[in-house]
Amino acid sequence: MATGPTHAMSGLAAWAAVTALADTHAIGQLSPKTWVVGATLSAGAALLPDIDHPSSTVAATFGAISKGLSAALSGFSGFLYRLTRTKKDSDREGTHRGFTHTIVFAVLAGLITTAIVQTSEGSALGVLMFFFAGLAVRGLMHTWCSRRDALLIAVTSLLLTVACWAWAGNQPTEAAAFGVAVMIGCIAHFIGDAITEQGCPMLWPVPLGGKTWYPVAPPKKLRMRTGGAVELAIVGPGLTLVSIALTCVVLYRIGAAPWLAGLDLPPGVMAWIEAGP
Repeated sequence: MATGPTHAMSGLAAWAAVTALADTHAIGQLSPKTWVVGATLSAGAALLPDIDHPSSTVAATFGAISKGLSAALSGFSGFLYRLTRTKKDSDREGTHRGFTHTIVFAVLAGLITTAIVQTSEGSALGVLMFFFAGLAVRGLMHTWCSRRDALLIAVTSLLLTVACWAWAGNQPTEAAAFGVAVMIGCIAHFIGDAITEQGCPMLWPVPLGGKTWYPVAPPKKLRMRTGGAVELAIVGPGLTLVSIALTCVVLYRIGAAPWLAGLDLPPGVMAWIEAGP
């Protein structure tokens, strides 16, 4: 897997990129609150697949609660792997990089998110943001954050959620956008894992090369080592810069960053920012 900060920034970068490249009419329908909450959900969802590993950092996000969820998902993932593996699949437990690392899981997570927001008429949105903000914060804090500080993570997540509501107030929200944000974050995680040495079985249960759990990955020369120089010096910082730039672009288009017009940007760049793709 890529490190926590890289995963979290990949989720934010992916959400910002999708919304920045979307049709201007579609972007115009997003309120600033929808975009910010979507960004939080996407960044957190970019850590969500690793909750199938009880020893992972993200599994300790909310203490015993997230550890219990992790244990349950790990057990189910191992059962599903044993049930659907072929003779060509590797002889492993399948408890990690199993079901939660598939497109099927990403779609289900997105649909469940949308359903929760719709059926609760938005009242559960704060809980969802609190949960995904916790995953994002845990990912960003990574190695310099103790595994035993669930209370700190919870307080930070609560403050982020309250700050968003205080800033955005009762702006309209779009349930479907939140489901898409979760899907985008999960898929960003899969891509991040796919370019590491182990690959990612994201296309399960489609059989590839006789394997239902085929580890999708580019040629070995294009893969990176988790926590290696390429990730820490190029991929991570690059994703951070892309996230910041595209976030500013989208927030400007939806009226939340008017100050961008005052920057001395080249006319061509400003024209693209204003007009969109």
